[in-house]
Amino acid sequence: MSNHRRRPTMSNPRVQRTRARVLAVARDLLPELGPAGLTYAVLAERADVTRQTLYRHWPTRANLLSDLLLEGPDVGYPEPGDDVRTVATEWLVSLRAGLGDRRTRAAVHAVIAQTDHDPDSAQALTRIVENRHAAFNTLLEPSGRQITADEYSLLTSPVLFRLLVEGYEVTDHFIEAVVTQWLGRPD
Repeated sequence: MSNHRRRPTMSNPRVQRTRARVLAVARDLLPELGPAGLTYAVLAERADVTRQTLYRHWPTRANLLSDLLLEGPDVGYPEPGDDVRTVATEWLVSLRAGLGDRRTRAAVHAVIAQTDHDPDSAQALTRIVENRHAAFNTLLEPSGRQITADEYSLLTSPVLFRLLVEGYEVTDHFIEAVVTQWLGRPD
């Protein structure tokens, strides 16, 4: 028998259930404890798993924090398409729905609040933004268009600001206006 650590097999239903349970517990704890307080010891105890199990799934806290936010509530995911306006609109609607979950929104706030002081939170936030940018570009592939990180920020920032900073509702009309401005031309 080898001494190297084995990574969990994601196709195993038991592994998937454990992972989902741990992420659900972490999502509940993060708003209460903050990223620094969400230790593997606390999470293992509350999720009724061993710390070894946590390290197998998430070798670093940055991995845990980013997966926690990337695997948020199931709110529907946009389909790839050749119409950039439609893809961008559906992307922002999906973003609005994901952050409509109070626990996810609180987790995002907690991670953002710690980025200046906690390297794991800063790394997690960077990973999340890069992942979402790449995912959006994947949806745009049928259109033949790919966007830069700056363009992605210009598209998503108004919605994120309204939801996370102002605390205002993001209406369909607001999303339509953001996409129109982002495209630089009305259709």
